[in-house]
Amino acid sequence: MDRYSHPLAERYASKEMQSIFAPAHRYGTWRRLWLALAASQHELGLPIPQEALDEMRSGLDDIDFGKAAEYEKRFRHDVMAHVHLFGDVAPTAKGIIHLGATSAFIGDNTDLILHREALELIRDRLVRCIARLAHFAAAYRDLPTLGFTHFQPAQPTTVGKRATLWLQDLLLDIEELEFRLKTIRFRGVRGTTGTQASFLDLFEGDHQRVDTLNELVADRMGFREGYGVTGQTYTRKVDAQILATLANVAASASKMGNDLRLLAHLREVEEPFESEQIGSSAMPYKRNPMRAERICAIARHVMVLAQDPLHTAATQWLERTLDDSANRRLSIPDSYLALDGILVLVENVSSGLVVNPQVIRKNLEEHLQFMASETILMHASAAGGDRQELHERIRGHSMAAAARMKDEGEPADLLERIAGDDVFGMDLEQLRELSDADRFVGRAPQQVDRFLAEWVRPALERLEAGANERLGKPDVRV
Repeated sequence: MDRYSHPLAERYASKEMQSIFAPAHRYGTWRRLWLALAASQHELGLPIPQEALDEMRSGLDDIDFGKAAEYEKRFRHDVMAHVHLFGDVAPTAKGIIHLGATSAFIGDNTDLILHREALELIRDRLVRCIARLAHFAAAYRDLPTLGFTHFQPAQPTTVGKRATLWLQDLLLDIEELEFRLKTIRFRGVRGTTGTQASFLDLFEGDHQRVDTLNELVADRMGFREGYGVTGQTYTRKVDAQILATLANVAASASKMGNDLRLLAHLREVEEPFESEQIGSSAMPYKRNPMRAERICAIARHVMVLAQDPLHTAATQWLERTLDDSANRRLSIPDSYLALDGILVLVENVSSGLVVNPQVIRKNLEEHLQFMASETILMHASAAGGDRQELHERIRGHSMAAAARMKDEGEPADLLERIAGDDVFGMDLEQLRELSDADRFVGRAPQQVDRFLAEWVRPALERLEAGANERLGKPDVRV
């Protein structure tokens, strides 16, 4: 414990996401790219023996990381260290590994593969979050609750309708993620500055075979197409676009997290709280929304990280400069690991939200009588009352009831005051009927039903089975 350990690995990110960016997977992908290149060159007639390919194939995951470190210390070059290391386990292939390629062939194509795998995992986690929230929205589709604008009391909505606002954001994120997955391409076999000159030499000026080589390698690595042109690297705008998408998902999660923190303060909706969980070391009674707070905290990191690839894309010199490398080693994995940790928390929270209907009802009733004043005014006017006189009387009663709340700390008594005013001609039972919460939520329950049926369920029918098959139960470790 005498060396720094990354909180994303130790506390937040899942094993699945960590495995994508683990050295074993990264360098195993390098070797698979070298094999794809050699196999394609062999197929197109270069003198690469089958024995070399067989040795490469059998040694794909035979990686001695201690020896790799020794080679890198010696050569000061990570790619060449692994070229030599791969040659040690595939000696017949030692002279043809990396033939015609540059470091970007290995590094960039691997990064695109990792982008794709990590995006798929993020999509699966989002789908799981959406499924949990959809169940919650359906369960509370018609439970009236006080609405807020500016965090000030506003027209009522329902608990389920509020959850659909979170769902809407996540569905938009799914659309964006699927677009990124659909349009991510392969860098391919491009050479040192993207001109493919080395491969043209290898194939003695045969342009067609160079194009075919590019297509064969892409196909072997599971890509349908590559970017139209590249310099030494694929354009760093790709990283900027993808990390912006991740930042958008983080913003959606943070919005939900902030809402839950506000609702926890109101004691209306609370995140799961375990039997032995401690809310505060000094205040034993506290039940802090620690999961929602963590969602918001880590989301801030993801949103800030989205700036890194923008600066990198903006400062790439001509065909390439190397100041992108160290930054990308930090910003890209961190973005995915952090967002993965966020979505593990969102799924956990969404699966166990605690709703307190009595508190919701009490908070709503305290303010609903004021919101019902217009309805009361209309009914009293329709019964023959003078609208202007009624308006003035309601205004006076409202001010007195509000003052009672603020000055005396007592519940508002607006309905009782109106019932005692003969000008209105209504008893307390009639007034309470006019101020019933169900009259003020509009079409919120129906909007929940329609949104779930037309937007959420089609997405889940398309994606949920695959997500559940690939993912286990989320592990919230701290």
